[in-house]
Amino acid sequence: MAKIKSRWICQQCGFTSMRSLGRCTDCGGWSTLVEEIIQEDDGSKKGFAARVSQLNAGTRPDVETKAQPLSQIDTNESGRIPTGLAGLDEVLGGGLVPGAVILIAGDPGIGKSTLLMQVAKNLAEHCRVLYITGEESAAQVRLRAERLKVTSDNVLVASEQNVVNAADMLYTTDVQVAVVDSIQAVYHPEISSAAGSVSQVREGTQLLIHAAKAKNICTILVGHVTKDGTIAGPRVLEHMVDVVLQFEGERTRQLRVLRAIKNRFGSTSELALFAMAETGLVEVDNPSALFLGDRLAKVGHKQAASGTAVIAGGEGSRSLLLEVQALTVSTGNPNVRRVVNGWDYNRLLQLLAVLEKRIGLSLSRLDVYVNIVGGLDFEDPGGDLGIAFAVATSFLDRSIDPGLVAVGEVGLTGEIRPVHNLGPRLKEAQRLGFNKAIVPRVNLPLQSPPSKMEIIGVDTLSEALKAAMPGLETNKGSKKRLDDEGPRTD
Repeated sequence: MAKIKSRWICQQCGFTSMRSLGRCTDCGGWSTLVEEIIQEDDGSKKGFAARVSQLNAGTRPDVETKAQPLSQIDTNESGRIPTGLAGLDEVLGGGLVPGAVILIAGDPGIGKSTLLMQVAKNLAEHCRVLYITGEESAAQVRLRAERLKVTSDNVLVASEQNVVNAADMLYTTDVQVAVVDSIQAVYHPEISSAAGSVSQVREGTQLLIHAAKAKNICTILVGHVTKDGTIAGPRVLEHMVDVVLQFEGERTRQLRVLRAIKNRFGSTSELALFAMAETGLVEVDNPSALFLGDRLAKVGHKQAASGTAVIAGGEGSRSLLLEVQALTVSTGNPNVRRVVNGWDYNRLLQLLAVLEKRIGLSLSRLDVYVNIVGGLDFEDPGGDLGIAFAVATSFLDRSIDPGLVAVGEVGLTGEIRPVHNLGPRLKEAQRLGFNKAIVPRVNLPLQSPPSKMEIIGVDTLSEALKAAMPGLETNKGSKKRLDDEGPRTD
């Protein structure tokens, strides 16, 4: 006879407890344990033996699996399916791999369903696509398809929330690609917990993975994110799938960023940029020009404002140029503020400490604000030098050449450390009209330096600031002079 019991499962890490806890003892999250009702079969030896017999009978393969030499295993790399979106194919490593399971996550309303419907439109030209929706009706999906001008009968739509039925469709329907929107909306009928819980998400995903691998169908799962921006459900969900894609952006901005967090079939350093338009998502061909905006109009013509600089970052095979803005302002509050958008907060604190100790800029009594223009989260340490330029010019009320781009990582001793892929970054800067660059000296000489660009190699942050602002004094006495005389202006 079945026994009804309760258990509490952490919605972040999947930890299971037989009693309620205010804090998860595994991941440390507060109020993350949710009660789930489970039914356990009779634990007698007879019942246990019967279950083992059923399990062996149901899982024993008809053909025994044999080990193969590594050289004889077919990788089937030529079987990738192009999505019709060059940026998405680049992030995936060359297209969709048959039998792969892909998890794409993002904030509500960011455009996940729109992106997948556009992919289905492109795929329908040469293969069949099954679109399983658990959050919308089939009629609502068709309305979005009509807006995106998707009319092909090769796109099959099914409104289904039972994950067992959804997996059965993968077995019985002749398709090459399937989309499940979303994994938190479907449920397993044999699990008593609510849809979206850890147990439902884990078991439902496992069922779909088995079907995808058995039928060699590339399956794309749409996942929700928490208020912190992380993928909802336990981290075990990310380990189960082959590829994890993060779709980022602000709904108030047109720009959308798609990056790979995990990819068994390619690199995780690539990203794709899209702009939201009335007709759907449009790939951005020249993202650097979009991020820099009117900064490009000042190159060679106007003086740049104080507190601004241009940094060059390498995202996989793509090089991006971004404008960074900084503002330093005195405050009567004894607790100064450090506010940063698009950059690591702790790295900014480290950089300010280096400017204070090694350069002599008295920043400890000032509020400091730093913003990466365009809304992109920039994590490349090669942007340290440009951010240091922006903070220093804001403090000194000076400006640098608008045609200057800064690349380099700043160490705690004030040294300028090397960066990777410096050549492609400088070529991208030259293409946009920049004619001067300050880079780490250890990266020089370059194998194929860009022509008509002045490249200045520096070893220390003090040397870099002098190259960017000729006449600047950065010795130990400069701290006292700056304190006594205040910021210097041209």
